[in-house]
Amino acid sequence: MKTPWVFARYLRLAQSFVSKGRLPTLLLAVARKIARREGRLGGLREDLRLLQALCLAWWRGEYRQVSRQALLASVAGLLYFLSPLDALPDWLLGVGFLDDVAVLAWVMRTWRGELDAFRSWRAEQSVERRASLERLPSDEELDADTPRH
Repeated sequence: MKTPWVFARYLRLAQSFVSKGRLPTLLLAVARKIARREGRLGGLREDLRLLQALCLAWWRGEYRQVSRQALLASVAGLLYFLSPLDALPDWLLGVGFLDDVAVLAWVMRTWRGELDAFRSWRAEQSVERRASLERLPSDEELDADTPRH
């Protein structure tokens, strides 16, 4: 399936976020937006949480079985979700999230195999371990000078 036309810009931005260690900041912003839009996200919420969990597990060094391309596409999808001025700005009532849904559906479909593998790996973890892996970064982790790779 062809990459959405607006997505290439977000892939480049994702590369920058990952290489500069800015992934925790992105994940906190995604969590805040999910919380604000909770009732309006529908099934999109679970996809966002899966991508967020994958990025958290990768950032913490707990799950590295994901390809670089799938990781960057996941980060780019989250960046696209955060952007208020994407192909259809979020402030356009009724249609502002349609492009977000389309882009995230593309990420989920294109990287299904790797996302399913992560989903299976996550399901094998204990409840306590899953909670630890999916915990959002603390202030101390955000203040750390060294990015995690």
